[in-house]
Amino acid sequence: MEVNLHNATFVLSAASPRDFLEDGRPQVAFAGRSNVGKSSVINRLLNRKNFARVGAAPGKTVHINYFDIDGTFYLVDLPGYGYARVSKGERDRWGKLMEDYFARPGLLTLGVMIVDARHRPTADDQTMARWFRDTGCPLIVVANKLDKLKKSEIGPNLDRIRETLALDETTRLIPFSAEKGTGREELLQAILTGLE
Repeated sequence: MEVNLHNATFVLSAASPRDFLEDGRPQVAFAGRSNVGKSSVINRLLNRKNFARVGAAPGKTVHINYFDIDGTFYLVDLPGYGYARVSKGERDRWGKLMEDYFARPGLLTLGVMIVDARHRPTADDQTMARWFRDTGCPLIVVANKLDKLKKSEIGPNLDRIRETLALDETTRLIPFSAEKGTGREELLQAILTGLE
């Protein structure tokens, strides 16, 4: 599959389920904790500096944002989760919006979940991995911030992520650095293969 990643445009922000796009085009949903560098991973993937907003304060994605990628698929940027410095009401609203998105049959084609390569995945990460699994869609897990690890830490940390998230051997776990670009080609190929 040939896709021109430079031909990427913002389509809409869905603030409620009635705004969800349902036109049959594949949807690749990106999820991750608020401070895990999700926007940076998306920007690196598309080779665009400020395509997905990178906020100084985590938790800036408050709606479900749709980006049209070359008329081929939607990149769906889900709200960051697990960030404490927003009101409980706001967190609950995000949670409900995401639950509705995951529960709607036929929306999700492929999931990309971003975790921090340095740390054991949190309870929120485990919940998110379960949500993706429950849809029955393929999941790719991206271990971002690889550049912050020593070489000797990489293998054990990836093993810990795989074990904590209960990933089976068919689930791709990609070591990634949004900072350095490590893993970009592998992620791109995994997404395009998942759409075929």
